[in-house]
Amino acid sequence: MRRLQLIIVILLIANSQWLIAKDRITPYLADSASNTGIAIVVCPGGSYSWLDMKVEGIGVAEWLQSQGINAFVLRYHVANVSAYMFGYRVLGIGNKYPKMLTDVEDALQYVYQHADSFGIDTTRIGVMGFSAGGHLTMMSTTHNRTIYRPSFVCPIYPVVTFSDRRYVHKRSRRGALGVWRQWNTTLQDSLSIERHISPDCPPVFLVNCVDDPVVKYQNSELLDSALIANSVPHKYIQYQTGGHGFGASTVKGTDESRQWKNEFLQWISNLNQ
Repeated sequence: MRRLQLIIVILLIANSQWLIAKDRITPYLADSASNTGIAIVVCPGGSYSWLDMKVEGIGVAEWLQSQGINAFVLRYHVANVSAYMFGYRVLGIGNKYPKMLTDVEDALQYVYQHADSFGIDTTRIGVMGFSAGGHLTMMSTTHNRTIYRPSFVCPIYPVVTFSDRRYVHKRSRRGALGVWRQWNTTLQDSLSIERHISPDCPPVFLVNCVDDPVVKYQNSELLDSALIANSVPHKYIQYQTGGHGFGASTVKGTDESRQWKNEFLQWISNLNQ
């Protein structure tokens, strides 16, 4: 009897995981009259332990949609709330790298394969992410294992390094790698974005704030230096004020940092001209 109950529980868990995976991408399609043909996979932040869907997911997607840009909010695999709040995972359970990388690869494949029906130009498909989602955004090009690659990437106040002790965001590293693997120096190096930029990296739109109290602003400087060293076309905007976690909000951040949205729209409109 106990064995039967265990089998039922396992089947229920497996089925629930399938349902979650099936609903991992939420489209916010632009009106046909205003559709620019641009598509962006949106990766919310949350230290690889939870997802800020309201501000950095839905809020960003609705703003992009209002600008004629097709947005696809990605609910990628993360650890769990206990990993975020207490630094450990209940019974060791929790999602780890490379699950989140697979998620963003799958999302890009989905957008590419549905481009015709959504009115999307396959030369204008990108990824935008915030904080830990910014790290995943960069991995969508630096670590991509598929033929479905972004045409541009937009890391906003991103986590970048997993190896530089001066600047690493330890909570994101732990969320991505797990309690024990976070100390693996080979993994730390392999997921430090600044060490994996190559000349074929697509154009990058990078934003952060000096007064960021969560992810040290030097993360973006490390990325900017790597992009310069590899002659990658990019725009780097460093604001003095704005903090962290403002997404596309009209109230969070500061007047200065909220300018990033207009800067991005100008950048993306000129990108393929």
